[in-house]
Amino acid sequence: TLAANTDIVIFDEPTRGIDVNAKQEIYILIKALVSEGKSIIMITSDMEELFGMADRAVILCEGRQVGILDRASFDQTRVLELASGMKSDVTLRV
Repeated sequence: TLAANTDIVIFDEPTRGIDVNAKQEIYILIKALVSEGKSIIMITSDMEELFGMADRAVILCEGRQVGILDRASFDQTRVLELASGMKSDVTLRV
């Protein structure tokens, strides 16, 4: 369990540098928190993790928001274009 009972939990690169089994345990924890009604903000540079866990992605380039994509709009090429600064689209696609 988490020490503080908060409504929003931030995970910054939660699975970087850990083994596959530990990764799965973290994903289970995050899903359990969501099922309890918690909001999760996950900062990740892992595309597979992004697509597997997120409902929405805010894409940043050089510290600026360049796009917001919902799950239906997730596309590796689109995310890479936005994150690299090749394109900018700050409209939420729903």
